Amino acid sequence: MAHALLPMSAGFATCMSLIVSIGAQNAFVLRQGLRRHAVLLVVAICIASDVALIALGVGGFGTLVTGSPTLLTACTVAGGCFLLCYGFLAARRAFRPGTGLEAGTGATGSRRRAALTCLAMTWLNPQTYLETILLIGSVAAGYGAMRWEFGLGALAASCVWFLALGFGARLLTGLFARPGAWRVLDGVIAVMMVSLGASLLAGA
Repeated sequence: MAHALLPMSAGFATCMSLIVSIGAQNAFVLRQGLRRHAVLLVVAICIASDVALIALGVGGFGTLVTGSPTLLTACTVAGGCFLLCYGFLAARRAFRPGTGLEAGTGATGSRRRAALTCLAMTWLNPQTYLETILLIGSVAAGYGAMRWEFGLGALAASCVWFLALGFGARLLTGLFARPGAWRVLDGVIAVMMVSLGASLLAGA
């Protein structure tokens, strides 16, 4: 069990670094949480979507690299480079912060509309596929037989983040209305992603 903690921890850190940012999906989940409207439904859609996408990424890349050390190295290098790029982008946001995230206002709408909006923001966003199937899948491939432990760690991060974002949103209203809070958060993300990326490239 102890030997599985490293890939699970890496998967958790990788996924958390990717999803903790101001984006359309997170903004929507946060706003639903602030309104206390269809929160469980929206959170469940986000988590279920990540389960499917991460499983596709981990399973697909794992199958491809099983008998190809060259492809394994290529995937590991690709994952490391992606992490470094995302880390540098997060660092740039930290040094050049924008505005805070404001909660939406107006009518809450129906549960069906909330569900369809959440599905659209998840499945029609190209970045979702880049982060889950390509990035998480390629990084997981670097762990070989332990790639599913890496995937479980990534799924755990998804569950923790969306549950915290949706149901803890009201506690964050004042904090994340200020740009400085996102600046600190992006700084932490930058350190985590650059460290993971450098570690992968060093072992490739």
